[in-house]
Amino acid sequence: MPVPVPRQRAIPAVECGQAPAASPDSGPSKEQAPPGTHQAENAATRRENTREIPTEKREKPTDTSTETSPGTGTGTGSSSGTGTDRTPTPGIRTESAAPTNLTVLLIEDDPAGSPIVPDLLDQSGKPIRVRTARNLTEAERLLTDDVHCILLDLALSTPAHGNGDAEDHDELAVLRHVLELAPRHAVLALTSSSDAERGAEAVAVGAQDYLFRDELDGRLLSRAIRYAVERKRSDSAERRLAEGRVRAQENRRLERGLLPTPLLAGSPLRFAARYRPGRSRALLGGDFYDVVRTPDGTVHAMIGDVCGHGPDEAALGVELRIAWRALTLAGLCGDELLGTLQQVLEHERSDDEIFATLCAVDISPDGRRAGLCLAGHPSPLLSRPGMPARLLPYDNNGPALGLLPGARWPRTQVELGAEWSLMLYTDGLIEGHVGEGRERLGQDGMVELVRRRRAQGLTGEELLRATVNEVRELNGGELADDLAVVLLDRTA
Repeated sequence: MPVPVPRQRAIPAVECGQAPAASPDSGPSKEQAPPGTHQAENAATRRENTREIPTEKREKPTDTSTETSPGTGTGTGSSSGTGTDRTPTPGIRTESAAPTNLTVLLIEDDPAGSPIVPDLLDQSGKPIRVRTARNLTEAERLLTDDVHCILLDLALSTPAHGNGDAEDHDELAVLRHVLELAPRHAVLALTSSSDAERGAEAVAVGAQDYLFRDELDGRLLSRAIRYAVERKRSDSAERRLAEGRVRAQENRRLERGLLPTPLLAGSPLRFAARYRPGRSRALLGGDFYDVVRTPDGTVHAMIGDVCGHGPDEAALGVELRIAWRALTLAGLCGDELLGTLQQVLEHERSDDEIFATLCAVDISPDGRRAGLCLAGHPSPLLSRPGMPARLLPYDNNGPALGLLPGARWPRTQVELGAEWSLMLYTDGLIEGHVGEGRERLGQDGMVELVRRRRAQGLTGEELLRATVNEVRELNGGELADDLAVVLLDRTA
């Protein structure tokens, strides 16, 4: 395959930010360099470490590889001696180029200055900007956010370590350095046609593709650059999606593990619960509940609600639930327990305005009586055979936890009877709307709803499932707030 002879390319000092851009009115100049000046100028520029690509005679000089910005012409400036300033030959002015879409960083150190990269055009026909670095130090300086792809010559000399490390003998050490330096950039490896195996190894290490240095043409390289950039974007998006899935799975396992496991061994009571967080795609919200049986046979049940329903509120709810279980198993009850919980809340909350409501019930070992403590929380619903469902007394409802220092929460004694069903719930169950208006379900609506469902013979899990589904239907969709419901049943 014949190697095309490239046109002269001049990368102005504007590329490296070392010279101001020319006026946007600047256009092509008729001024030409004097005959016989190219060799001397090329030698001078090489002495200054400025890369100059050979040219062929053309009737109309056009510099399609010059990097420009919209409304700017070519820049002028002297070489800095670093090999990164691709300055035009003195006496020749290049035409203003159209704005480019892609920028390529070429990393190669060919001492002869032979052209590796021909003229490049993107898909819309606009020139692709090319920056050149002769080593990794220069590459790191030129690797700005607007670079889309890196062309790495695998013949680039490996940095010498001088300590006999295995990296000194690694033919792809420079590629590994580049991949570490630019993990978000597409990388194309350039190698000779006689070393295809090395190119394949480069792709295995992390390059998007490899090309033969001695068979390049503008169309092939432009297409390969666009492909590499899109493939890198696709790989990055796929990796982020996979990482998001893993995090979501971990969060689900974590949140599921934070939900309570009731401790009711030896109790004749039946337990059921429903939990729906208000946050989208979450398993845990600011609502919390727990049920435990202490050694004396008393069954303690609790349900609470931290204001808000974000991850911070969910974490605080878990802390309060665990603290409640520990304090209950330690023998605390009623006002003493709630006072200690308020201290936990005050120390763990992130803001002094955060509070929590709570309903705590302790059921006697014989199952016929219960003590009730309310801290700004809705009163439980009691159902008994032959009697309509009703709310337990809430006259002694104390303040929510975290509102009043030194508050008290009186304990109310309640008669349950021989057979009963007790439902504890958070306000998410009663604050949903009814239809399209502003009217809310409220406690009265909830009591009537439960009465109808119990008249249909529903109990336990079936009763909770039907109740929550009807509340959602009345609301016209998902509820905005967290929702938790606990149901305890005792049969004669």
